[in-house]
Amino acid sequence: MVQQYRGRAGGLAGAVLALAGAVGAGGCAPHASAGPASDGRAGGAGAVRRAADVLSAAGSSKVGTSMTMATGGTRVTIRGEGGFDFGRRTGQLRVVLPQDAAGGDEHRPITEVLTPAAVYMKNRGANVPADQWVRVEPAKLPDGNLVTNGATDPLVAAELLRGARGVTYIGTENLAGTRVWHYRGDANLLVAAKAAAPDIRQALAAAAKRFAGSSVPFDAYLDDQGRLRKVRHRFDFANEGHIVEVASTTLLYGFGTRVTAHLPPADQIYAGTVQ
Repeated sequence: MVQQYRGRAGGLAGAVLALAGAVGAGGCAPHASAGPASDGRAGGAGAVRRAADVLSAAGSSKVGTSMTMATGGTRVTIRGEGGFDFGRRTGQLRVVLPQDAAGGDEHRPITEVLTPAAVYMKNRGANVPADQWVRVEPAKLPDGNLVTNGATDPLVAAELLRGARGVTYIGTENLAGTRVWHYRGDANLLVAAKAAAPDIRQALAAAAKRFAGSSVPFDAYLDDQGRLRKVRHRFDFANEGHIVEVASTTLLYGFGTRVTAHLPPADQIYAGTVQ
């Protein structure tokens, strides 16, 4: 079953819901070198559910994100890149909106600083001063920051896999020169929320309350150390009378990369209404 979120985007809903309106108008130890799928289908679900723990042990990585939304025959994609420190649970992404996605010809890239307590966004909202940041708490977002800000938080994407059910081993593949083991299944939001780290639990619990269903279809790709290299989640939500289909993909590579994420000064956080 495809996940459905029903409800209108709020003022702090973030880049992706603004884009949706435009579209509608138009730690565990790493696995042994034999690989997480060396035992075939047996144990595959366990490897998927442990993905967040293995990432925390791995430290940090570079991140690439892609969020594609489709409705009424129109399809647009938001892309992001940056890095994430899984041990410190912080990261930074540069998110690029497609041309005309939010009603204009050009859109400055959105800088997102991800922390356990909040997401800080620069260049977010037409009425926000250029030197100001918008602060959003994931636990207060309708989807727990799985979709809202135009890029799924990499750690939340991995924590969601703690609720993996009906996992099927698809086979091995080559992903950018790395051999990976491909698994497919559904992640139960309620189960994931109960098993997630405390700072992620509230965000997933918020999504579980506000989505119509509790299962999120996924494809997960693990390397021979059990590290999550790619995960793709599929969501549907209703926005102003339109059903928007969302495919959110997160790529992880360059493990061990030093990640710098600076919190904005308090006097640079915008306190007004965001359009």
